Amino acid sequence: MSHSVYVFDAYGTLFDVHAAARKHMGAVGPEGKKLSSIWREKQLEYSWVRSLMGQYVDFWELTVQALDTAFALVPEANRSARDELLAAYWELDCYPEVPQLLKDLRERGSKLAILSNAPMKMMDGALKNAGITDSFDEVFSVDPVQTYKPHPDVYDLVTTHFRMYPEAISFQSSNRWDIAGATKYGMRTVWINRSQMPDEYTDLAPSAVLKDLSGLPALG
Repeated sequence: MSHSVYVFDAYGTLFDVHAAARKHMGAVGPEGKKLSSIWREKQLEYSWVRSLMGQYVDFWELTVQALDTAFALVPEANRSARDELLAAYWELDCYPEVPQLLKDLRERGSKLAILSNAPMKMMDGALKNAGITDSFDEVFSVDPVQTYKPHPDVYDLVTTHFRMYPEAISFQSSNRWDIAGATKYGMRTVWINRSQMPDEYTDLAPSAVLKDLSGLPALG
């Protein structure tokens, strides 16, 4: 089945979430990689906990809280780099294959969208920095539904807007839990397994697994 709508997760899929720490590794110190890993883990953990509690806090606030926790857990890291890291998170690098991939899909007439936990203010900054703002027909934030992926209400944003059944939409994410949620929802899912991680949700298998986004057009 050829898909006319491609929806992408943003952070970790289009944008490199560890780019901020790499950019300021000199300021953070030798524990920068560890700090970045914990920062990301806590950012996601807080989104899931808030969803389960029914107490929505926007993703930027969770990102700030997660970094503060990461510094507390990695006391060797230089906390004076905090503001630089937060500023850099608004200007994350996209992965190298992303601009050409988006160009190729658009040239064949596909509609492209982003479905992200982030508020629009974060997405606007990331897209502008990467120079890919005009590549997307729509950008969906979880803000209107006040909960986070993988809650089905989030995926509803896409199907409601495009007035399409889930199986007609191809959803791409590097986050296996996100792929599990979209698979359960009924979308065609493509797991972008950049880190070659083991499959944790074998009962909710993706339609395809790729090492990066460059192979997506060949899937149809």
